[in-house]
Amino acid sequence: MNQEDGIRRFSGASKYVLDEELAEIVNISIALEMPLLLKGEPGTGKTMLAHAITESLNMRLIVLNVKSSMKLIEALYQYDTLTRLNDSRFGDSTRDVSNIEEYIRMGKIGQAFVSDERVVLLIDEIDKADTDFQDDMLDILDQMQFDIIEIDKSIKARHRPIVVITSNAKKDLSDPFLGRCNFHHIAFPESDMMKNIVRVHFPDIDKELLNSAVQAFYRLREIKEIEKKPATRELINWIRALRADPDFRVKDLIKGNIPYLGVLFKKSPDYFMAQKVVAHFKV
Repeated sequence: MNQEDGIRRFSGASKYVLDEELAEIVNISIALEMPLLLKGEPGTGKTMLAHAITESLNMRLIVLNVKSSMKLIEALYQYDTLTRLNDSRFGDSTRDVSNIEEYIRMGKIGQAFVSDERVVLLIDEIDKADTDFQDDMLDILDQMQFDIIEIDKSIKARHRPIVVITSNAKKDLSDPFLGRCNFHHIAFPESDMMKNIVRVHFPDIDKELLNSAVQAFYRLREIKEIEKKPATRELINWIRALRADPDFRVKDLIKGNIPYLGVLFKKSPDYFMAQKVVAHFKV
């Protein structure tokens, strides 16, 4: 962590390989107190970036996993009417049934607002939500407050969280939403960058294994018929599997004998297509 003019700066983390452009947009977003919107295909490290910021700046991470059916109020707070009803019926609770506030539970955004320290708030896969959810959420994040109507109380953020928003670009976000965020597209790593990422996870990896595994991985990603291409996570797990197999030999990989395709491909059509294509790799 670097510090400049009282502003803590993000400079990467132990398991996250950071390029200069991404570091700059993270730090300017922190300085300007603007949400950072990250787009890119699954497996490019969007979610992991929030974890890396948390580690680097020694802050707590709160994660809001957006669902297609989610209403914004769920991310703010929930009024637990069922528990209150049960308490009133059975009378064996230490809670004061007449005090509705005792039955208010903060959602993820609410938790970030009432936290005693500044936190990183990750809003993951915002493109799953409808447009009203997206725009209304950014209104809340702009104002840094929301109302709990059941108790006529306004919740104001004690500290403005560092907001990271991810999108898999499955559907377009509204112009007002985009206008309120800083933006960065995380492209899938090139081969050399991927080797650096692998070395972070396996510092002692054999050079021949590294080169052969990465080459085979990118060759498999080029199969046009594949629906869900293997991502960085799959590559890391695949190399872990190769290293754990006492019978594995790098020379077999070089010859096109690619084991453990089930670690790389998680959908049956992709798996069978990869098997078919790999059969033609072998020499």
